[in-house]
Amino acid sequence: MTIAFDPERWQTVKKNAQAWWDGTLGRPLIQVRLYDRPPGRAEPKLAHPPWKETFYDLSVTPEEIVDRWDYDLSCREFLGDSFPWVFPDLGPGVLAAFMGARTQQATGTVWFHPNEDREAKDIRFSMDLNNAWLRRVKDICRAAQARWEGLVQISMTDLGGNLDVLSTFRPNEKLLLDLVDCPEEVKRLTGEEHAIWWKAFEAIDAVLRPCNPGYTAWAPIFSETPFYMLQCDFCYMIGPKMFDEFVKPELEATCQKLDHAFYHLDGVGELPHLDSLLSIDALKGVQWVPGAGNPQFKDWSEVYRKIIRAGKRAQVGLHCDWREFDRLVDKAGGAENMIMICEASSAERPEVEAFLKRYGAL
Repeated sequence: MTIAFDPERWQTVKKNAQAWWDGTLGRPLIQVRLYDRPPGRAEPKLAHPPWKETFYDLSVTPEEIVDRWDYDLSCREFLGDSFPWVFPDLGPGVLAAFMGARTQQATGTVWFHPNEDREAKDIRFSMDLNNAWLRRVKDICRAAQARWEGLVQISMTDLGGNLDVLSTFRPNEKLLLDLVDCPEEVKRLTGEEHAIWWKAFEAIDAVLRPCNPGYTAWAPIFSETPFYMLQCDFCYMIGPKMFDEFVKPELEATCQKLDHAFYHLDGVGELPHLDSLLSIDALKGVQWVPGAGNPQFKDWSEVYRKIIRAGKRAQVGLHCDWREFDRLVDKAGGAENMIMICEASSAERPEVEAFLKRYGAL
């Protein structure tokens, strides 16, 4: 085993994560991964795919994918509250593929398309547990479990947000009209999707649960009990009234079934929905991502301040620079309710360690 992580460290990771969720840790969670460690093993022949992390041709075995992951993890060091994790990513909103949508690979992403164009009233959603893409996710998870036996945290795949998945079958402009022309059909379809979303979540979780340390999603926020990063990118195109009618009820229902639910607030166009989100009692936190064209470390302190004052946890974006964290928390306040996940080079180790010690994370 060449992954630089002592299994005993999981006890510390779990203890600190639970204290953070409980509000008793007294400091932020800070995960820093150093990305240029000598791996101590040969690089596999399997290269990274040109689209998503695990969207290889089906001729590539799950074991080959996991070996590629093992090499990549062996090139990392895990400082502060970080830990080794992998993400079986077949594209955002892969639930649509589980429900029969066609897949299309593109550089950096995967798109899903309906097999036929149907009106909302003619759509009935279902999912076959023998669906090829669902089996693929589960097979990759099984191979990862067999390889690491609990040393590496395996994330839930990106099932997608409810209206986002629905927009696969009713592309955006049609779904926008449906919200006005046939709102009850939209609500029926989101209800069907909600049930299928949980059916898929539970089917994959049944594979992961035996020796997975806990729960993560595409964002590696750790929880020993059920966690997911919820989202609705579609809501960028609708106002607060429609959000409360078509998005919020399903979000509330899902949050109530998760011990630790987070929401991916993606872009300034979603900020009008923040107050509504923060009113969901069972929502535990918000990940704020400014979106394309908006710098991550512009002064977004008011957004973080609002999240924290509502009694929620806040994740600082996606592609963070640890050097900016001090300035951010000074303005936002409530650092003990924040989490930052970032990477750095081994050459930066002295500065990173000093930063982590300052916050009590090393």
